[in-house]
Amino acid sequence: MKVVNLKQAILQAWKERWSDYQWAINMKKFFPKGATWDILNLADALLEQAMIGPSPNPLILSYLKYAISSQMVSYSSVLTAISKFDDFSRDLCVQALLDIMDMFCDRLSCHGKAEECIGLCRALLSALHWLLRCTAASAERLREGLEAGTPAAGEKQLAMCLQRLEKTLSSTKNRALLHIAKLEEASLHTSQGLGQGGTRANQPTASWTAIEHSLLKLGEILANLSNPQLRSQAEQCGTLIRSIPTMLSVHAEQMHKTGFPTVHAVILLEGTMNLTGETQSLVEQLTMVKRMQHIPTPLFVLEIWKACFVGLIESPEGTEELKWTAFTFLKIPQVLVKLKKYSHGDKDFTEDVNCAFEFLLKLTPLLDKADQRCNCDCTNFLLQECGKQGLLSEASVNNLMAKRKADREHAPQQKSGENANIQPNIQLILRAEPTVTNILKCSSGLDFLSCPQTMDADHSKSPEGLLGVLGHMLSGKSLDLLLAAAAATGKLKSFARKFINLNEFTTYGSEESTKPASVRALLFDISFLMLCHVAQTYGSEVILSESRTGAEVPFFETWMQTCMPEEGKILNPDHPCFRPDSTKVESLVALLNNSSEMKLVQMKWHEACLSISAAILEILNAWENGVLAFESIQKITDNIKGKVCSLAVCAVAWLVAHVRMLGLDEREKSLQMIRQLAGPLFSENTLQFYNERVVIMNSILERMCADVLQQTATQIKFPSTGVDTMPYWNLLPPKRPIKEVLTDIFAKVLEKGWVDSRSIHIFDTLLHMGGVYWFCNNLIKELLKETRKEHTLRAVELLYSIFCLDMQQVTLVLLGHILPGLLTDSSKWHSLMDPPGTALAKLAVWCALSSYSSHKGQASTRQKKRHREDIEDYISLFPLDDVQPSKLMRLLSSNEDDANILSSPNRSMSSSLSASQLHTVNMRDPLNRVLANLFLLISSILGSRTAGPHTQFVQWFMEECVDCLEQGGRGSVLQFMPFTTVSELVKVSAMSSPKVVLAITDLSLPLGRQVAAKAIAAL
Repeated sequence: MKVVNLKQAILQAWKERWSDYQWAINMKKFFPKGATWDILNLADALLEQAMIGPSPNPLILSYLKYAISSQMVSYSSVLTAISKFDDFSRDLCVQALLDIMDMFCDRLSCHGKAEECIGLCRALLSALHWLLRCTAASAERLREGLEAGTPAAGEKQLAMCLQRLEKTLSSTKNRALLHIAKLEEASLHTSQGLGQGGTRANQPTASWTAIEHSLLKLGEILANLSNPQLRSQAEQCGTLIRSIPTMLSVHAEQMHKTGFPTVHAVILLEGTMNLTGETQSLVEQLTMVKRMQHIPTPLFVLEIWKACFVGLIESPEGTEELKWTAFTFLKIPQVLVKLKKYSHGDKDFTEDVNCAFEFLLKLTPLLDKADQRCNCDCTNFLLQECGKQGLLSEASVNNLMAKRKADREHAPQQKSGENANIQPNIQLILRAEPTVTNILKCSSGLDFLSCPQTMDADHSKSPEGLLGVLGHMLSGKSLDLLLAAAAATGKLKSFARKFINLNEFTTYGSEESTKPASVRALLFDISFLMLCHVAQTYGSEVILSESRTGAEVPFFETWMQTCMPEEGKILNPDHPCFRPDSTKVESLVALLNNSSEMKLVQMKWHEACLSISAAILEILNAWENGVLAFESIQKITDNIKGKVCSLAVCAVAWLVAHVRMLGLDEREKSLQMIRQLAGPLFSENTLQFYNERVVIMNSILERMCADVLQQTATQIKFPSTGVDTMPYWNLLPPKRPIKEVLTDIFAKVLEKGWVDSRSIHIFDTLLHMGGVYWFCNNLIKELLKETRKEHTLRAVELLYSIFCLDMQQVTLVLLGHILPGLLTDSSKWHSLMDPPGTALAKLAVWCALSSYSSHKGQASTRQKKRHREDIEDYISLFPLDDVQPSKLMRLLSSNEDDANILSSPNRSMSSSLSASQLHTVNMRDPLNRVLANLFLLISSILGSRTAGPHTQFVQWFMEECVDCLEQGGRGSVLQFMPFTTVSELVKVSAMSSPKVVLAITDLSLPLGRQVAAKAIAAL
């Protein structure tokens, strides 16, 4: 008999009662070549014939079972065929189908092309939907049977359905395939919505919404059943189905640890060095640390408060103490408000903050020490601020306050009579904040002069009234309080802008009689000194305005950028800015030398400030050549600083640059000139607020001269105010190699388990001195020396926080130079053994994630001062084929089907093709380049025949990426990993899990889903 088609062949086998193996032999004779059995729809045809009657045909079913066992048909074709059957009233047929599913539902696999693996995902999704519908139908029949009094049959079938459902879903591999199918289905809907229509391969894929709908329906039916075992089994299955979309976001938090040195150090670093930094970037950094280290929210918030209190206790008296107070009581509550928005997935954030305070109240010695230092009940103020920001309910605030009050009664009473009248800094800072807001309420520009809300509402609208306000600001610590409050609330830039506008307005006056001239001189002087003080305390970036084309740059900005000495800035004393018009210089020299005192009327103060450098040079030359005697010099320096202190600041700024250029024997006169300008005034001062201005001038001069005095080993005694103006200056021990200092300070920090403010400043100085590569390389060497697991983990947490001093540059060096060096040099492989190797992998991942998530943002103030790596260095170091992405985009741009070419056998996938290229990530960015090359290196290590500690290191690195929950999509470091790495990686036993594959591939791309499906289906 000549067989016309598949159906006839099956019927003939049935009529002649062939055995299963005989059927298989004959089938291969009838259809010797050509299409596969799946294309001929063999599974579909067999099931259709087997299910014709009320009960299934056992012989034809035996053929299907044989076809499945001998792999004539794929699992996906069988699942698709089963899911087409919808007559659930035929019990025996349904039971036969469930038996067939039982053969393979917990060991699905596919070793074909990527498209076939995606087909298996879709078929499994359809089969899941079918199982749910079948279970619902069985439950419905059981309910009807119970009403009619014949429950047995329905119960048996429901139990079978639930058993198959549980068996299918309990496999992580199956859930991973369903996860891919869900994403594939969503992307298909999107592309159809965009008009790129057409269903794929005519497969009736169930939608996820249909599955959710069936699940709800099943829940409603089962709610009425009395059998608790079946109900709990169904609930378990429901939970597993609902967990599929979020199977990558579940992680365990660290409940066994109570201290988190990284959070502590990040807070200390920000409070000590970056008060003006953006709140948002600090929130992102803290969120990243919390996620990478799996820190529970209450302990996370507790660690932030602990660090704040330690910072308050440690902070040196003066400006630093005020900065810390503002940071703790103004900035951190704002940070927590933003963290609250981030943690919408957590349980109530206010509950966590309350819990953190409960823990904090147990740390009585810390709180007592802080209260003693701040001369008040710190916790009380903090609770009030948190209450105002909505971080705690009123009841919680009152409850916590009462607990702390009871504790304080037992605290040692240190308050002496003289301290009792001093207002605590916290109170002053909290009062200064609304004052800053009031000052800023005046619209921009010169309304500042006549704003009735500036400080006090009662002063007149004249410049004299403003002068009174500014004079009051200069007295005591008012200015530092206002600046700290403005810096902590992100208003310092606007605040400084007011003083720049005022300074600009007072540079020149045309009308003038003596009184307005002296008021103008004072307004110019005070605003100039305040701006210098702001630039030195908070960084010059706070002063600079956004560059606007065509807009005139204010005088102070110009002077600060070209003439003001700063840390790490070398000035040229012969720069044109120090060489103004000679006639102006001559008249200024004559004025300084001949007048008994400075003329104020119609004085152009900006010209005087720019001419003073050249005038000082003339005066120095005259002194050197014996034309002027020391008495004349004394009179001249008195004239310079006697009325307007800003002239002395400009003069010393130039002298500092000048002294650097002189030989050892030529410096004496210049240094003596600085001494004279910084020393006390010998004549009478006649202008208001002189003493207040001199105090601020001396602190400015001391900071300006610090570098040059250290380099020339000179000492100048600046008038003391009783407070150290530069508490973190000159911390390195003299005559010791910096490498020794680095290893010593790191050993101390490691032993102590946390970084303090002083250590942070020493690390920062060493980073400046040694450079990023030296700093990073030596600290990594210290890490690799550790042999105890708990020490290496602590070292990683501390190193990560130390690297936050300049995370971007450290990451480029670590991933671009140090790691490739260790991984490619076999003589260094021994240093990558566990535990230091695991620790280094963890540190590398943390640095990569932090830098990648923040590198689109701005570099912080302290990082801008350091030399930025040139992009060209990285292009020459890591040449990448820049043509490649454009070829790929042509392949992938038209529609998703074209992605199949990439996985088809006639095109070998490029070994370096990665998701980042499909997302067209800018490869001229140094960090992107370094990451891409590191993953290429990882790929080649996995593909090479040599195994060793370096292979183990790669495994730890990838495990840490997965552990930090970096889904390998756009915006993740894993997008730089070549797709081919996935198949290499699953060969490593520890990485051969479906969750790992899902985590490391970019499932937002069709190609990513195909790669993941292929890897998981082959597990």
